[in-house]
Amino acid sequence: MPAIAPLTEPAGDPAGERLGLQWRPFRLALPQPLRTARALIAEKRGWLLRLEGHGGALGWGEAAPLDGELEPLAAALAHLGATRARSELERALPALPPALGFALGAALAELDGLPRRRWLKAPRAALLLPAGEAALEVLAAVAGDGVLPFSCKWKVASAGDALERQLLERLLERLPPGGRLRLDANGGWDRPTAAAWAERLRGDPRLEWIEQPLHPRDQEGLAELLERYPGLPVALDEALQCHPQLREGWGGWQVRRPAQEGDPRPLLAELERGRPRLMLSTGFETGIGRRWLHHLAALQAEGPTPVAPGLAPGWQAAGDLASADPARVWRAAHDA
Repeated sequence: MPAIAPLTEPAGDPAGERLGLQWRPFRLALPQPLRTARALIAEKRGWLLRLEGHGGALGWGEAAPLDGELEPLAAALAHLGATRARSELERALPALPPALGFALGAALAELDGLPRRRWLKAPRAALLLPAGEAALEVLAAVAGDGVLPFSCKWKVASAGDALERQLLERLLERLPPGGRLRLDANGGWDRPTAAAWAERLRGDPRLEWIEQPLHPRDQEGLAELLERYPGLPVALDEALQCHPQLREGWGGWQVRRPAQEGDPRPLLAELERGRPRLMLSTGFETGIGRRWLHHLAALQAEGPTPVAPGLAPGWQAAGDLASADPARVWRAAHDA
């Protein structure tokens, strides 16, 4: 960890305030691995950030990319180690890797007293179903509780398509009328496969949406799918990372992962204004990042299109690294 230079009094200009920046690596194991079309996620690794301002005020951040690519973050952190003025940090922020941009933006926001309200608690989350036959058992248990409505998310394109099509029929048999199903292909389907699933599910009121049915760069295929099946509910996820301009141009649902898309302050402002059709989803954060995710999800629930967030209950790690107290998380990373 780099030594931190003594902080100086801001000379009448907050942008010139000297800030003390520290970071600390962490490793967070998931209670059970999550299989997607792209990878098997068993743990998260990254860095925690601690930003100290004038008078000892603290801001906290977390930088942990879902793809596990840590080298770009390490290089950017080495550069930030010599950057102390707030104005310099703000100028550097847009060019940082998105996960690090989230960490730094979150810490700066907290120094400024954001969120303006207390940290809000997340609303009831969508159920994340495991892959394969186990999904049927979990769904049956939840449906048996009789608590409606509820949303469940099933990761597809992680096994053979024929098997998953059979499991789909069995899932639909067990899904009550008040249940809603989200299918997440993580961009793992080709065009014919996506069309086959769309053909089977179009018009089913229990389908909440199909998430990222095609490769995130296949915008032409997505346009063809929507033209062939008008009204098909489609949500974008990975495509928003490849094409950030879609965050403004896409009129359907957007799955937004705050910890993976950079400075959270613009998203915070959008949700405070009541931006519709944004669903907040986890990147399996520590407690530092989870505070932001829960707060943003609560704001979404207060907006014009409330929907269950994707918080992956049952898949999130527990213990001190998951604490809502950022200082406790910081200490836990040091002790790990």
